[in-house]
Amino acid sequence: MNCRLGCGACCIAPSITSAIPGMPNGKPAGVRCIQLNDANLCMIFGQPERPEVCAEFSASIDVCGTSNDQALWLITDLESSTC
Repeated sequence: MNCRLGCGACCIAPSITSAIPGMPNGKPAGVRCIQLNDANLCMIFGQPERPEVCAEFSASIDVCGTSNDQALWLITDLESSTC
């Protein structure tokens, strides 16, 4: 499955503990990544400063569902069950 352009759920719902440009301590779950633009696209996609956890993320129906809203719900649920 390919990512849905403009979804951004993986840049909002999960916590990220590694440094992100502009967020040196990472980000907590539910907080929008500073690198997510107004169109919900990653401004550092494909760049070396992008966190490894982001680069390794692979969209799948189990995680992303069939809509942006469903992706946000599913990733939020996964995040809360792994804390």
